[in-house]
Amino acid sequence: MRAFSSIIDELETAVQNRSDGQRVEILRQVTDLFLGGANQFGHEQIALFGGVLEQLTQRLEASVLAELSAKLAPVENAPEAVIQKLARHDEITVAGPVLSQSARLSESDLVEIAKTKGQGHLGAISERARLAAVVTDVLVERNNEVLNKLTRNQGASFSNTGYDTLAKRAETDDQLAENLGMRMDVPPQLLQALVIKASEDVRRRLLASAPPASQVIIRQKLNQVAGKVLRDAGMPRDYRRAEALIAKLHADNKLNEAALVGFAEAGQYEEMVAALAKLCGAPVDLIVGVIQNLRYDGVLVACKSADLHWPTFCAILNKRFPQAPSAQEMEQARTDFLKLSGATAKRMFRFWMVRGTANPETRR
Repeated sequence: MRAFSSIIDELETAVQNRSDGQRVEILRQVTDLFLGGANQFGHEQIALFGGVLEQLTQRLEASVLAELSAKLAPVENAPEAVIQKLARHDEITVAGPVLSQSARLSESDLVEIAKTKGQGHLGAISERARLAAVVTDVLVERNNEVLNKLTRNQGASFSNTGYDTLAKRAETDDQLAENLGMRMDVPPQLLQALVIKASEDVRRRLLASAPPASQVIIRQKLNQVAGKVLRDAGMPRDYRRAEALIAKLHADNKLNEAALVGFAEAGQYEEMVAALAKLCGAPVDLIVGVIQNLRYDGVLVACKSADLHWPTFCAILNKRFPQAPSAQEMEQARTDFLKLSGATAKRMFRFWMVRGTANPETRR
């Protein structure tokens, strides 16, 4: 510590003479000396460095303090008093590095700063690797400007109140809605409400950008909502016209797999259901239950029992809900399709016909 003692002497002279140039130079020397041995210093040595740095940082320009902040921010045992001072500086260039990185700031420190400082400070806090709900509650309550950055931070936790507030704001902010949909810690009921109100473009981007493992979960929840929308829609579907059309095609020997695929790909939902029912020899009501079930088992059995092929099954799966299945889901569906024999499917379907309902649980 001989070098440090020499710097202490220069420090006293610099402070007395009020030489800004000397103070800046000594500040850099002390900072570098501290950084060089930070991992080995004990509490007393850190406190000593902290006292020196506090004296040196008095009345210095923001650019110099910003340099110090950037150097100390990632250091776990940086002098606490110095970090506290830098974090509360009005200039975001000074406060930003420690607000976004320093482990020396407690949750109560962050809450205090979030309540009293401006948008720049809130934005820096929102970048921290870990954020407790008590902190994000303040960030969510105080502003609209950093919420997109905050909700993209997977290390941030949110309370139920925080999520409720975010969901309301997401109703008029597509980017915020997309960010929330990408978070796997969003409460299921909130995600469902979010998906109902999200635009088709948001849903499409969400499914395109989600990690493969997350896509399965997101699609399941989207399909749960979609299925509920189909079941609870204010206007029940009327299949009478579609049944009449299918009956005519059948009488003219024009009802086949190609026709069924054509209805599916054209988005003619009622015709698709009626055509599958006729090819299976089943009531439309039974096929409606099969199609709207969240699992594809019933559709699989219906198609196999009617000796339909994979492209037909695939077309129906892609069109029965607003959101098409993921590549992983389709691969599993193909595996199941190839595994199930036509004879087994026919026995299962006859059983369903006797019962008057399709129960895919019998396959598991």
